[in-house]
Amino acid sequence: MIEACGKKKVCLLLALLVTALALPQAEGENSPPLTGIEGTVSLSPTHGGPTRMDEPDAAPLPNTAFDVLQETVTAISFTTDAAGHFRVPLAPGRYSIKPHNPEARWPRCGPFEVEVTGEGFKTLHLECDSGMR
Repeated sequence: MIEACGKKKVCLLLALLVTALALPQAEGENSPPLTGIEGTVSLSPTHGGPTRMDEPDAAPLPNTAFDVLQETVTAISFTTDAAGHFRVPLAPGRYSIKPHNPEARWPRCGPFEVEVTGEGFKTLHLECDSGMR
């Protein structure tokens, strides 16, 4: 019986074994890092004149694109959500965050320096200057 179907079954069994062993490794290689940065970006002041006790002086900066650079190379870009939040997976290392188009609206926004360690996501609050006085 082994001789009648031996080679086909052995080849099929080997192919299944190789596939099963390769799957966990492939998934691990493609999964996002468990480290990075997360937080909010705000813009202040939100109005001219003196700060008032009954009014917030800062507001979330929604739907704004930023670049994350490692040395001079853009590692990744992200856009804040409607509430100014972001979450970006990054490998451990030193990064600089700056607006994707710094000349667009707020030239006083970064660069912000950050170091990502192997200890999970680092929480940041980035504040951009509206220029209002």
